[in-house]
Amino acid sequence: MTTDKAVLERYKYDVLVIGAGGAGLRAAVEARESGLRVAIICKSLFGKAHTVMAEGGAAASMGNANSNDNWMVHFRDTMRGGKFLNHFRMAELHAKESPDRIWELEMWGALFDRTKEGKISQRNFGGHEYPRLAHVGDRTGLELIRTMQQKIVALQQADKREHGDYESHIKVFAELTITEILKENGKIAGAYGYWRESGSEVLFEAPAVIIATGGVGKTFKITSNSWEGTGDGHALALKAGANLVDMEFLQFHPTGMVWPPSVRGILVTESVRGEGGILTNINGERFMFKYIPDVFKDKYADNEEEADRWYVDQDNNRRPPELLPRDEVARAINTEVKAGRGTEHGGVFLDVSKRISAEIIKKRLPSMWHQFYELAGVDITKEAMEVGPTCHYVMGGVEVEPDTASAVGVPGLFAAGEVAGGMHGSNRLGGNSLSDLLVFGRRAGMGAAAYVKQNSTALVSDATVAAAAARIEAPFARSGGENSYSLHAELQEVTHNLVGIIRTGTELKEAIEKIAEIRKRSANVAVSGGRKFNPGFHLAFDLDNMLLVAESTAKSAISREESRGGHTRDDFPGMNSNWRQSNHIASFDGTQVSVRKQALPFMPKELFDLFEVDELKKYMTPEEIAKGGSN
Repeated sequence: MTTDKAVLERYKYDVLVIGAGGAGLRAAVEARESGLRVAIICKSLFGKAHTVMAEGGAAASMGNANSNDNWMVHFRDTMRGGKFLNHFRMAELHAKESPDRIWELEMWGALFDRTKEGKISQRNFGGHEYPRLAHVGDRTGLELIRTMQQKIVALQQADKREHGDYESHIKVFAELTITEILKENGKIAGAYGYWRESGSEVLFEAPAVIIATGGVGKTFKITSNSWEGTGDGHALALKAGANLVDMEFLQFHPTGMVWPPSVRGILVTESVRGEGGILTNINGERFMFKYIPDVFKDKYADNEEEADRWYVDQDNNRRPPELLPRDEVARAINTEVKAGRGTEHGGVFLDVSKRISAEIIKKRLPSMWHQFYELAGVDITKEAMEVGPTCHYVMGGVEVEPDTASAVGVPGLFAAGEVAGGMHGSNRLGGNSLSDLLVFGRRAGMGAAAYVKQNSTALVSDATVAAAAARIEAPFARSGGENSYSLHAELQEVTHNLVGIIRTGTELKEAIEKIAEIRKRSANVAVSGGRKFNPGFHLAFDLDNMLLVAESTAKSAISREESRGGHTRDDFPGMNSNWRQSNHIASFDGTQVSVRKQALPFMPKELFDLFEVDELKKYMTPEEIAKGGSN
């Protein structure tokens, strides 16, 4: 038993936000401006959120670069990118509200790049019909976090003037891990966790909890995610009684560095391709022309001449196939490598140096140039990068009501950002993540504020606190048990080899069995030493979360017998319009995850009519087409 456990700290707030990335901070601002007391929980250092990895820009149809752009075009692009599995209402709200969120960010001090006319500059990205990404060089996510943090500070300064205390109404708890979301009488009552440095425990009592914890990348061996991305929010929601939707859809960003080892897994922003970077195999062939799906053939150039002309005349030429949605590019690279046309390190080449000058590269892609020059000795102004797919983003997540971001089935629980599902369907378009954070972070804050004003705080019982404390102490009470590092390495091998970018039913069945075996062994994880500065202690809880995520992913993947977006089945290689009509809903009974089908909400007529019927025929059944919208 440990001896360094301190007295339990207790706090009371109106809203508890778990996660201090873009979605969490935007939710916190909205809740605070509604007059509520807000706590922000940050697993890592404040400011080190994974939002900073979204470098290329935030998608919003402001029409600054092309006046033909509007929310309807953005909505159509988002639905196409998600292969029409998106929740239509989330995609609609996102497309309509993104411009206001970007202008709002600018009002709060964000320094976007500008056009010659002084408007916010917008760049091209894969899957977007027009230049739509508001950007700050290739450091957009960093600027978003910087601006949101400054907004938090401004709110605290206002509280100091009004209440005499900077932290009277909004406080950041950095380097604190939440292990459990607490409920009383079926409603949210708060959360329980511990300080990462000391291991001492903390109780937060709050009637509303917003989960904004990001992704699940560390479940996989090669990922762009940093150490925090262990699926905490997904697992916390499951354990609290919420559902996860469509967990089979994982985005393998097509261009993560595969060589040299010093940068393996680090992201090469899509901006590199947006600015003219081309993909070639070991034979020097620009191979993407071979991989344009039928549903996109009318929008993408099938020859180098037209693709190159597009950069100077977008109105009269089709876009280069390097700018296909991410799932298509990742599959193409994977196919080239498997066919023996990849590099010896399992990648392909991405080269922007032949298209634009060194001066422009350093101006438009400063982080990319500096990062690879310093960390890898690769000068992207002169040579190609060696890239391949890396686990980057999960489209699946907590099932939420679109307008309020409330978790279905759990009063008082909300989710926003990558941890929430539905918005992106089977594949997220680049740039939609940052605007998603802002749109649904705000809506989660609004939803939580409205809920709190209608519901009183439920007191957390002593029994609930004792049970949460016992779970934290449990690994220390065991001796000679399993090692969390070994089990994590085994899990990553299973997901990498059997639940990766290309899947088969046989391999998924094997994965489910192996994950179940690891979960069984994880119940006997033992932690040696004390609580202070003990990473094995932290991983014991992260591992439990990752196992739940992996089980949800594998069971959802084996259930979907088609290939769509971020889910590719080698044994079911095509899209099936019957499968498009179903979401997969994962739930947890305390012992295992179960997955069931649920009918996908159908688009109302006014949104249905934004598409040409010939296009919808590529995705929908004749019966759906005949229905012509739900109204």
